[in-house]
Amino acid sequence: MNYLAHSFLTFTDGQIVGQFLEDFIRNRDRFSFPKDIKDGITLHRAIDTFTDSHPAIHEAKKVFAPLVRLYAGAFVDVSMDYFVANDLSLNSLAEWKAHSLRVYRILNENNEWLPENFKSMLVKMEQDDWLYNYRENWGIKFSIQNVLNKAKYLDKDIPVFEAFLNNKAFLQECYNDFFPDLLAHAKGINTLLQLEN
Repeated sequence: MNYLAHSFLTFTDGQIVGQFLEDFIRNRDRFSFPKDIKDGITLHRAIDTFTDSHPAIHEAKKVFAPLVRLYAGAFVDVSMDYFVANDLSLNSLAEWKAHSLRVYRILNENNEWLPENFKSMLVKMEQDDWLYNYRENWGIKFSIQNVLNKAKYLDKDIPVFEAFLNNKAFLQECYNDFFPDLLAHAKGINTLLQLEN
């Protein structure tokens, strides 16, 4: 899953920080954070593991695999944020906006824990309100292009966004089959984490 889903699948402020840190720190560094942030890192990993093994995600990868092969999972992750952002059974549009602003505030308040490469990204994320704008086609197009730009072995002009648009209805079905299971899994992991306190 991508940034919006990870930020939504949290239960404390510290977990939000940990969810974002996971992709930006070395494995051995995870032990240097407070418990709440470490819980977010653990939750992030549990979400990724569950996502990678879910049958609906395997189906969704088939949309992108012919174009990007082993990178298909990264583009599914980005695509799922579009459906999360448009899922009004989770939050209203006003609540999604408030969620986005809350996440930026929490991350900025925990600046001391953020690595420099994440800090620079956070400035852009907040300026362009990535989390809220994942609900827009242009927001997902921007994110897909970011993945293409960062991928070492992919051409930057591969029509991944067009594949997303052409298969949006199918990807929506995959999301519908997948996300309730992920939400239940995240709640279960959080319950276990709280028992450790």
